[in-house]
Amino acid sequence: QVQLVESGGGLVQAGDPLRLSCAASGNTFSIYAMGWFRQHPGKEREFVAAINWGGGTTTYTDSVKGRFTISRDNVKNMVYLQVDNLKVEDTAVYYCAAGFSDEAVVDGPPDYWGQGTQVTVSS
Repeated sequence: QVQLVESGGGLVQAGDPLRLSCAASGNTFSIYAMGWFRQHPGKEREFVAAINWGGGTTTYTDSVKGRFTISRDNVKNMVYLQVDNLKVEDTAVYYCAAGFSDEAVVDGPPDYWGQGTQVTVSS
């Protein structure tokens, strides 16, 4: 089993930056890819970004390219999502995800989910 715990969410102002963190624990050696999803109020959860655990290959959904950056620290078993120039439409619950393959995270469904962290962007 793998446990994922997100942190870093909160109430922020439009235009500000924000960094979300995800701590992975448990059988992390089995994880090949990590990623972030988000869920807007009343909508389905959507893929945001993914990173290959070993090689650092990243994938982003088109709507966040240029503002979102996913990174990882393999020593600390952490994955981060840096969001620059936050927009009101970035308001959502952000979920960390892990999978046994790139496809599991990018195409879904991931094998593991975190509990989510709320990000609210005020204008």
